[in-house]
Amino acid sequence: MDWLRLQKALAIEAERGFNDLEGNQHRFSEFLALTLREPPTELPIVEQERLRAIAREFSRYSDLTFAQRQHLVADTRRVLYQTKRSAEDRAQAEESEGALAKVSEGIAQDSDNTAATAATPTRTAPKTKVPKAIPLVEKSSRLTLDQSVTYLPGVGAKNAERLAKLGLHTVRDLLYYYPRDHIDYARQVNIRDLEPGETVTLIGTVKNCTVFNSPRNPKLAIFEMTVRDHTGQIKLSRFYAGARFRSRGWQEQQKRLYPPGAVVAASGLVKQGKAGKTLDDPQIEVIDHIGGSIESMKVGRVVPVYPLTEGVQADVVRKAVLGALPAVSQLQEALPNGLREKYGLVGIQEAIAHIHFPPEGESLAAARRRLVFDEFFYLQLGLLKRRQTQRQEQTSAVLAPTGKLIDEFYNILPFQLTNAQQRVVNDILNDLQQTAPMNRLVQGDVGSGKTVVAVVAILAAIQAGFQAALMAPTEVLAEQHYRKLVGWFNPLHLSVELLTGSTKAAKRRQIHDDLATGALPLLVGTHALIEDPVQFSRLGLVVIDEQHRFGVQQRARLQQKGDHPHVLTMTATPIPRTLALTLHGDLDVSQIDELPPGRKAIQTNVLTAKERSHAYDLMRREIAQGRQVYIVLPLVEESEKLDLKSAIEEYQRLRDVIFPEFQIGLLHGRMTSAEKDEAISQFREGQTQILVSTTVVEVGVDVPNATVMLIEHAERFGLSQLHQLRGRVGRGAAQSFCLLMSSTKSETARQRLKVLEQSQDGFFISEMDMRFRGPGEVLGTRQSGLPDFALASLVEDQDVLNLAREAAETAMTKDPTLDRWPLMKSELTYRYRKLMGGTILT
Repeated sequence: MDWLRLQKALAIEAERGFNDLEGNQHRFSEFLALTLREPPTELPIVEQERLRAIAREFSRYSDLTFAQRQHLVADTRRVLYQTKRSAEDRAQAEESEGALAKVSEGIAQDSDNTAATAATPTRTAPKTKVPKAIPLVEKSSRLTLDQSVTYLPGVGAKNAERLAKLGLHTVRDLLYYYPRDHIDYARQVNIRDLEPGETVTLIGTVKNCTVFNSPRNPKLAIFEMTVRDHTGQIKLSRFYAGARFRSRGWQEQQKRLYPPGAVVAASGLVKQGKAGKTLDDPQIEVIDHIGGSIESMKVGRVVPVYPLTEGVQADVVRKAVLGALPAVSQLQEALPNGLREKYGLVGIQEAIAHIHFPPEGESLAAARRRLVFDEFFYLQLGLLKRRQTQRQEQTSAVLAPTGKLIDEFYNILPFQLTNAQQRVVNDILNDLQQTAPMNRLVQGDVGSGKTVVAVVAILAAIQAGFQAALMAPTEVLAEQHYRKLVGWFNPLHLSVELLTGSTKAAKRRQIHDDLATGALPLLVGTHALIEDPVQFSRLGLVVIDEQHRFGVQQRARLQQKGDHPHVLTMTATPIPRTLALTLHGDLDVSQIDELPPGRKAIQTNVLTAKERSHAYDLMRREIAQGRQVYIVLPLVEESEKLDLKSAIEEYQRLRDVIFPEFQIGLLHGRMTSAEKDEAISQFREGQTQILVSTTVVEVGVDVPNATVMLIEHAERFGLSQLHQLRGRVGRGAAQSFCLLMSSTKSETARQRLKVLEQSQDGFFISEMDMRFRGPGEVLGTRQSGLPDFALASLVEDQDVLNLAREAAETAMTKDPTLDRWPLMKSELTYRYRKLMGGTILT
């Protein structure tokens, strides 16, 4: 199975807005359905069935909503990644030990005390020499960075074809193909001192060795060896799947390799088995004697673990990288010496050599820190250069900060702006007066009043004779914005229209005509706004709500409808600082960090199935006081694979069994727009007391009278999404409640949910969500402009990111052209485009 091609197809589909792209032979969904319908037979049955289930989902892709497509694509990417990783691990378990070819002349610096660095004197076997370290390499006149991998020692044409599957064509490609992990086998331990969970190397003599066919699995051969040292003995096992391993000749050969009395070094992860401690999938090498040198690429050293694909074995990559290492001497240092000294960074040659084959843990940490810094630094430098370029552009819309429309709007508002809202309005109005187009992100927690702030900007554009566009990711949210704006614009005698995929053809043509003539000042809509027929007469302001749900190209297409219009983006999903720097390092950011007065904190509780009756009692009490209730579920229909409540099934049960005395509505993504509007209208107007819904209710449904939200299977949602859902209640003056129903036994899952009990702060919650699940999951989709780092982690490397941002700002202050650092400028051009896939430069 071509994992890379599948992942690329999923990435492109997400980048282009989940529109089921048309390929040369098939549509995207057809390609996925056909490919996953017949998974590789070597995969376990469970994994095969999981891929077939995904194939069935893609066969009905055209019927899914935008959000459901997002979730399916994201889930598929995660499943494929996990399946590929499992396949790699199994492939490594089947590899035979390959002896390491002698390190070439270019490798220098032995490090004979590596094993002693991590072990205490009582647990170390100090006499045995560990493998020669590969810290730095001398110049090689034979190798060049652009040379084909075919000519490296031990590679050849066949292995070059295999490496090409990983995108590795040249020596430079290999040097920058970083390991995804390292296993530290450098520490030597006596057998009696083995501790489960540690990765170690032990030295001992072979007591006995046998190889036999498994009596239970006809395709499996089992290798067993007993090794002893002066402190005890241990039984080691390896398993080989395949016909050739069942041959008597191969099995006898293995036994001859390890005769009784032979001295061996064995490395692996210590596990506690039924027969005592052992090493999981041990790597074994025969050495001359106790204290002899270990020459293996795996045994007794820090071993690099590379990302692999089908048909490419780990040792092929390791040997190729080893052969390429002498060429690191040709790498030029792009960072100025002063910068490296200030931030304590090792040189690029040392970093590249040690990220692959570090002599010990400290060298690996220093190498990784330098390379992570580089990834962050060039991204931040690129974002700052982009902001500089934007500020040099001239906008056609230079807008006055005051005017009749804005004054009248303030007069009709039934409330005063909060201090935070007024501060952000001032930021925006100041931007609108500049000749450079505004590019500002407004972050605000659920219910903080971002829409009102956006309306002030829209009115500033309209009163100056320009048009404005407001784009939202879903029809529900676009409809909600439209309703609010109609209520505010009618008293101002301004027209506003709504354009979505459900807009009738005649109405659509009228909107197009009014836009083109300039008769329509404001258009609200979904992705329909970026279609080609939509042409503005004089677009001066673009407002994008929940902007992280749109791809970079989608946002750019809307901006291209005008002549360098001002851009205001908004999000109700608070983003941690590290994520904001990575995604929006080129934007000016304003934060509405204050809720309107009178709002009470939402009382949040995590409940088990045993406490369900308490939840129902609370609902009855609230409804008796004239309040309303949301019940949210993760699925539309019952799933055969998962024991989850579905919205339809639960709606019927609640209506017929639990709450027959109340009117209950149903809302989910597969309903037509008219059906959704009807369900929301009935709930908004109080005709239904309970609304059973999927996550389509997450944004856009604003019913101040709703005071209770019950979320079933809460462990299936991310914290940021739960916080968004919770924001549907607590929008009035009455005390509101959020009940998180979960039957999970996972302690980690329960700890996640407890965060919501303890905090109402969206920024803190999103930070915790990122730590638990990763940045891509916090954003809801990987295709949101998030760079694909090779090494850097936004969770683990926050301190390095902050230093890299500081360094980039300093460099831009000293020389915005970067001409004084030509190597750094050249590296920026290469890295920035590669890291962002070119899309951020659109």
